[in-house]
Order: sequence, then C-alpha cells, then structure tokens
Amino acid sequence: MQIKKTLALGFIVVLSSGHVLAETLDVHKTPTCGCCTKWIDHLEDNDYTVNSVDHDDLRAFKHEHGVDPRLQSCHTAVSEAGYVFEGHVPAGAIRQFLAAPPDGAIGLSVPGMPAGTPGMEMGDRFDAYVVVQMNKEAPPTAYMRIGSKAVQGQL
Repeated sequence: MQIKKTLALGFIVVLSSGHVLAETLDVHKTPTCGCCTKWIDHLEDNDYTVNSVDHDDLRAFKHEHGVDPRLQSCHTAVSEAGYVFEGHVPAGAIRQFLAAPPDGAIGLSVPGMPAGTPGMEMGDRFDAYVVVQMNKEAPPTAYMRIGSKAVQGQL
C-alpha cells in the first residue's frame, strides 16, 4: 500500500491495484427519496463514507453550490474538498475526478435520472448518459460518456 498526499484532499490511500480509498461525502437529499438512498448504498459499496443530510427543499442548497438548474437531479453530494456531485454519478467517476480534479471544475453531474444509473436500476433497462463536468467560470463540458451497463461497471 502506498500513501500519496495531495493539497486538495489531504491524504488518500492508493491500493496496489490503483484503487483509491474514497473520502467522506455529504449527500443532501429529501427525506422520502428512495433512489437517493439506493445511490448512497452504491457509494458505500464502493468504499465511500456517507453522511446523509435531509432537506425539505434543496433549491437554495444547489444554487449555493453552483449547480445550474439544467444540470440538477434529486440529490447533491459535497466532498471534503468542496467538490459537488449532482445526481446519479457513478462512484468510479467520482473517484477518477477526485484523483485529478480538472482546473476550474466544481464537480460532476448526471442531469435528470437516467434509467440504469447507480440508484436508478430498472432491470435490464439502461439509458446511455453523459457525466457532465460543472465549471466555475466556463460552460459545462462532457466529462465522460456512459453508453452501456458494462461500461458503467468498469468504472
């Protein structure tokens, strides 16, 4: 096991497989959303520690964290370093982003609630989707495209 130090994240642990043990994410959601709970389970299954925070209305929170209304979904996670993950972003995409945050980025989003994303599993149904990079002073950009359940599983 090797330990790397980064300025943005403090210490992160990298296993010999290259897998980064994840940090804590605060997940802000409404108290009755079932898919949010399933997404939290997905994060925890992928070594994240999650603090769940319920809100009756998330609009002000999302606005405060720079989430454009066009990129919103049902929940918003915030990392220890302040990066924002909106909606059903796969844990592997979060891990990749946190390992090397792009300059000027505030986080990632999966707008809406595409079928087959983590927490939105619907049997064999899978809608291809784009993980969007949210930026401080630039328009959103495509971070990665997920075209199949197999590709999503490889993250």
